[in-house]
Amino acid sequence: MDVTNTPIKGWRQANDTNSLADVHSSVHVPVNSGFFKTLRAYAGPGLMVAVGYMDPGNWATDIAGGARFGYRLLSVVLISNLFAILLQHLALKLGIATGRDLAQACRDHFSRPVSIGLWLLAEIAIAATDLAEVIGSAIALNLLFGLPLTVGILITALDVLLLLYLQNKGFQVIERIVASLIFLIVGCFGYELLVSQPNVGEVVAGLVPHTEIITNPGMLYIAIGILGATVMPHNLYLHSSIVQTRDFGRDDVGRQSAIKFATIDSTVSLFLAFFINAAILILSAAAFHFSGNQQVADITDAHRLLDPILGVKLAGILFAVALLASGQNSTLTGTLAGQIVMEGFLNLRIKPWIRRLITRLVAIVPALIVAILYGERGTSELLVFSQVILSLQLSFAVVPLVQFTSDKLKMGRFVNPSWVKGLSWIVAILIMGLNGYLLWDTLS
Repeated sequence: MDVTNTPIKGWRQANDTNSLADVHSSVHVPVNSGFFKTLRAYAGPGLMVAVGYMDPGNWATDIAGGARFGYRLLSVVLISNLFAILLQHLALKLGIATGRDLAQACRDHFSRPVSIGLWLLAEIAIAATDLAEVIGSAIALNLLFGLPLTVGILITALDVLLLLYLQNKGFQVIERIVASLIFLIVGCFGYELLVSQPNVGEVVAGLVPHTEIITNPGMLYIAIGILGATVMPHNLYLHSSIVQTRDFGRDDVGRQSAIKFATIDSTVSLFLAFFINAAILILSAAAFHFSGNQQVADITDAHRLLDPILGVKLAGILFAVALLASGQNSTLTGTLAGQIVMEGFLNLRIKPWIRRLITRLVAIVPALIVAILYGERGTSELLVFSQVILSLQLSFAVVPLVQFTSDKLKMGRFVNPSWVKGLSWIVAILIMGLNGYLLWDTLS
């Protein structure tokens, strides 16, 4: 087995198992081939991670923010994206520098009971993420084809077969499908922005933080929702693993180069995610806030009102197409995250399709029950509840990540510089505080 040859100084034991062993170092990286050819070899993991920042769970918050407050919360979307860029950089650096994904690092560093506890929390978060994907895809199928939500939820179970087929075609095939779906979403919202004709000056002004965000309780609540639910915990596990699919040199020079190019890939991809989240908020503001429909707060309402307000028949259709692409994209990356978490924390390997089936059933059962008993409104509330679960778990992924990457014994020359260490802890504490407040306020 081609296990990464990393020093064990700072770790309790040698790393004798590659993360995602079947695809570890499977993507060729050319040597001395110039900047752009090398960057092309590293392109892919960033887009797969960016999917988590545009999944159906984020849509309702962006829609509500734009409908109620116009463009004024765009600055919050931007700040959230900057937080994500920093944390994903730390995740990819951990994977490249140590040869361990975040789950493996936790298993090595913490005691067995703590590791089991962190694993259970991670599994709950992945199930919550999958729940959002199930509901988002079912809503999209309902909007596009008029399928009942219960039927749409059952159809989402079939993606187990799709993923099994794709995994046999190689890792870059999955990356290309994810990239294609992302660009489909970008194209849909590019069209939506053109027909909604937002005020460019006000959009630019919205990127600058305003004191009103803090002084207005309603605006503050939605801002916390955007900030608190943006960073997905499973993405940190995912990124620290999939960067290791690149066949870079496992020495200091090779790792330094890999960190540089993987960071470029991640940063550019996350700005695509920023465009999509900002586009949802801008579209909602342009279509609803300035037309007297500030009460719009969920995906179904937004889809129903887009065509009559904008006067363009394709607007609602493309909105639903983008939602379906978002849900299916998140399905692919969520599956890999589940595999990484189980193998990393437990050193237990089961067939990916079995793992996916278990996770999908955990999501389908509550979604199906709520859809049958409470219908459309109930599934929308369940979508919000899934984000609360993610908020609760997030700190248990962010804190170990910042802790490990700030430890010189574990990271060696790749340890966080002092300014990155300080900034990372500020972001971690801020995320913990915001998520704690959001959770308390939601439950109370």
